[in-house]
Amino acid sequence: MPVSSPWIVLLALAVALVVAAEWPRFEQVVGTEARRRREREARKASLRVITSDDDDFVRSVQADLESLPTIEERETPR
Repeated sequence: MPVSSPWIVLLALAVALVVAAEWPRFEQVVGTEARRRREREARKASLRVITSDDDDFVRSVQADLESLPTIEERETPR
């Protein structure tokens, strides 16, 4: 039984309607934003928090800040 042209056109329109209706959900799963989100989640998963009982880093930063050159602020004439 051959299928007539109007039925093929109606079927194509129905498929196009379903695709258009589901496009936002499809875009969330495989779109560019979804790829960026997956890459960011992978980067975040590889991060780790380093805790240290000694304060070598803090002392180093304080020493660096103390060794920075400073200037005296002058009052500006009004």
